Amino acid sequence: MFGSWYKLGMDATMLAFESQQVIGMRLIKIAAGGAVGQAEAQRMVTEKVVAAGEAALMVASGASTAKVIAGYRRKVRANARRLSKG
Repeated sequence: MFGSWYKLGMDATMLAFESQQVIGMRLIKIAAGGAVGQAEAQRMVTEKVVAAGEAALMVASGASTAKVIAGYRRKVRANARRLSKG
């Protein structure tokens, strides 16, 4: 019974930690300025709007909170990989 709640809590916690890592890397790029910083800022806003829309559709179609969190974590991990390369 508590296993599913524990997993959900751990996934939400990991999402928070992973998101903070991506926010830090993005802030470094944005603070550097120039075309790279501007492109990262635009990409960030676009991704957030798209991710929120996708999450809203998932919730509206009856997806569980765990699936919504998993979707966000996939996107955050992809951003962490991309940002840590360059």
